Amino acid sequence: MNIYRTTARVVGAMYLAGFVVGIAGDGLVKSVLGAPDYLSTLSANSMTVAIGAMLWMIAVVGDAAHGILMYPILKQHHERIAVGYLAARIVDAIFIALMVLFILVQIPLGSEYLKAAAPDAFYLQALGTLLTEARFYAYEIGMSTLGLSGLMLGYTLYKARLVPRFVAVWGLVGYAIIFVGMVSEMMGSGLGLASSIPGGLWEVFMGVWLIAKGFNPSAFVPDVVVSDVVAPEPAKPEIHKRQRELSAA
Repeated sequence: MNIYRTTARVVGAMYLAGFVVGIAGDGLVKSVLGAPDYLSTLSANSMTVAIGAMLWMIAVVGDAAHGILMYPILKQHHERIAVGYLAARIVDAIFIALMVLFILVQIPLGSEYLKAAAPDAFYLQALGTLLTEARFYAYEIGMSTLGLSGLMLGYTLYKARLVPRFVAVWGLVGYAIIFVGMVSEMMGSGLGLASSIPGGLWEVFMGVWLIAKGFNPSAFVPDVVVSDVVAPEPAKPEIHKRQRELSAA
């Protein structure tokens, strides 16, 4: 049980750290790339963008680590869901890593934009717009996958009673909203940011809960301790012979 308690604390700390670095990284990146004609100021603010991208990379590592750490816990209750959750978190991490790549590629693009003549500047702006759209799509696909993984997690938490039922239900609802919101965002609904709020608040609460309380110990299958059993000594041949003689008499 000690290993599960440690895992709960690590996962809880990662929930809180992921929330912080995700918001900080997003804020730094948008402060530069969200400005009009951002290519003209990108070169001067490249360090801000790079730091924001690196913060997002920390979140990427955390996403993959979530799947790895939770796999042995979820496997006790539903092996297929454990595999699915691990796979979904890795896919989520891959798409967020692609988003980071699209961010970093724009740093040299900004330098070239300052040196370009009018015709080339137009093409660089078009390329910047394309990379921005690719960044948004990578983020939305990654977050949609996060929503699916969260539904698998919430279902297992609920069925196995790893946490109180109300916490599991909150997670299920929050991740369902993330999934629907991000899928609709790819269709232009504009609900992407708002849809992440319930799930984001759940992750903060879950992080604190896991650090303070951990998983419900009664939900785990205890290790079976096999006691030594003394086997009866085999009967001696002469005893069997005497028993047959008595039976015949």
